[in-house]
Amino acid sequence: MSADVNELEKRMQSAMEALKKEFTGLRTGRASVNLLDPVMVEAYGQRMSLVQVGTVSAPEPRLLTVSVWDKGLVVATAKAIREAGLGLNPAPDGQMIRIPIPELTSERRAELAKLAHKYAEHGRVAVRNVRRDGMEALKKAEKDHKISQDEHRQKADEVQKLTDRYVKLVDETLVHKEKEIKTV
Repeated sequence: MSADVNELEKRMQSAMEALKKEFTGLRTGRASVNLLDPVMVEAYGQRMSLVQVGTVSAPEPRLLTVSVWDKGLVVATAKAIREAGLGLNPAPDGQMIRIPIPELTSERRAELAKLAHKYAEHGRVAVRNVRRDGMEALKKAEKDHKISQDEHRQKADEVQKLTDRYVKLVDETLVHKEKEIKTV
């Protein structure tokens, strides 16, 4: 059954990685190429991630550029960036799209902090769902007489400690992101 605890930890780690990826998409006032990760472009009859249609770079602290490989996709790419809900206004320039990063207003900072809280809560829920699955597997194993009641209790404690550790990690990551949003 110890392999299951390792499996649960891998799943909780995946939930943390998903949260960190969500957080990289939250703008903190300085240009980050990860800011455009959630952007999906309508290209060749399907939705593709931005990195599949061009190269993103941050030549200046307050500017992102996207070099679109296919000139026919420049307009679609600019439209996708504009409509991604990131508060950005791309300016096509030939095959290059310039995206100035505006100063963050206090209202926008508050919105971003609220969004960070929402992402963190999704992360906590994902961790707790993994915990629930683990606890159900333990109950089933005990019911099927694969493990004893004492083993069940011991493994349940391990799963709970693992859950507590990852929920604390989610909270620490949120505090760090909030600090980043408020100070930049």
